[in-house]
Amino acid sequence: MTTTIHFRFLLRRLSLRCKKHVAPSRNSHFTYVPESPPVPGETQRMNLFQSVTSALTNTLEADPTAMVFGEDVAFGGVFRCTVGLAARFGKERVFNTPLCEQGIIGFGIGAAVAGATAIAEIQFADYLYPGFDQIVNEASKYRYRSGSDFSSGGLTVRAAWGAVGHGALYHSQSPESFFAHVPGITTVIPRGPSQAKGLLLACIQSDDPCIFFEPKVLYRAAVEDVPIDSYTLPLGKAEVLIEGSDVTLVGWGTQIQVLREVCKLAEERLGANCELIDLRTVCPWDMNTIVESVTKTGRLLITHEAPLTGGFAAEIASTVQEHCFLNLEAPVARVCGWDTPFPHIHEPFYVPDKWRCLEAVRKLVNY
Repeated sequence: MTTTIHFRFLLRRLSLRCKKHVAPSRNSHFTYVPESPPVPGETQRMNLFQSVTSALTNTLEADPTAMVFGEDVAFGGVFRCTVGLAARFGKERVFNTPLCEQGIIGFGIGAAVAGATAIAEIQFADYLYPGFDQIVNEASKYRYRSGSDFSSGGLTVRAAWGAVGHGALYHSQSPESFFAHVPGITTVIPRGPSQAKGLLLACIQSDDPCIFFEPKVLYRAAVEDVPIDSYTLPLGKAEVLIEGSDVTLVGWGTQIQVLREVCKLAEERLGANCELIDLRTVCPWDMNTIVESVTKTGRLLITHEAPLTGGFAAEIASTVQEHCFLNLEAPVARVCGWDTPFPHIHEPFYVPDKWRCLEAVRKLVNY
C-alpha cells in the first residue's frame, strides 16, 4: 500500500514537470472566445484557474468557517488554483491531506455536518472513484436519512475534469453522468473563467453538497475579464448563448467552445441557423430551456466528452423525445467520446471535435 501511494505521488510530480514543457495550445480542438463579465463592477484579467482562486479568496475572506483542503493544496495545487491561500489564511484553513480521496471527502462531509464550509479538492476527476461511496451513500443522503436534522450541504468537491491534450486514460475522464444518477448531489461544469467563479461561489453557498468540475484544458487557455468581488450565477439553469431557428446544440464545459465554432461553420457551409445552449448544471438539469428550444427548432444535437453509452446526453435525448415528439424533424443526435478508455496519442480522434459535430448537424438538417 505504501509503495502504491509513493508511486502515485511520484507520477503526479512528474506530471507537473512535464506540463512546464508543453505548449498550452497542444492538440487544442477549439478556440476560446472571451465573454463579457456577467455582473457589473470592477474586473481583472484572469484565466480559469485564477478565477477559481478568486472565488476561494472571496469565500475565505467572508466566511470564517470556510476551509480548503486536498492533496498539495497548501503548495498551490497541481494546477495552481490555491496559490498563496495558505500563506494568507493560515495552515488551519488551507491545508494538505494524505493521498486518500475517500478520506478527503469523508473529512469534508464531517466538517460540513459540524457546520463548516468545506471545500475539498480532488486533483483529477478520475480520482473521485475511491471516494465514490462517501459521495453517493453519505454526502447525498445525509439530510434525507436524518429527517433534515443534519446536513452535509456545506460540502463542495472541486476536481479537474476532461480532456487536456496529453492526459491519457487516468487524467482525462468526464464522470459527470455517474453523479447525475444520485439524488441530493448538484453537479456543475463551467465553460470559462467568469462562469467558473460565479458558479463555484453558488456551489459553495448552496444548501446541497456540490461537485464542481473544472475543465483543465481551459485553466490557462481561457482568459477574460472577471469581476473581482463575490457574485453567484444560478444553479440548475441553462443559458442560451446564441439564438437560432434550425438546430438546437447542447453541451457543457469545453464542448461549448467547440459548439461556438460549429454554429459559425453550420451557417457558412450549410445555411443552418443554430441555437447554442450551455447546460452548466448537469444535475439538476434545466429541462424547460432545452424543451422550449427544441420545440422551436425541431432538431437537437447533444455533445459531451464522456463515452456515448450511458452518457448524460442519453437522459436529455430521452426527455426531449418524450416532450417534443410531435415537434421533432429528425432523430436526436449525440456526438460523444467513444466507448473505449480515453486514449493518449489517439485523443484527437476520440474527442467530439467541430468536424464530427458539423457532420451531425448536416445529417439533422438533411434528414
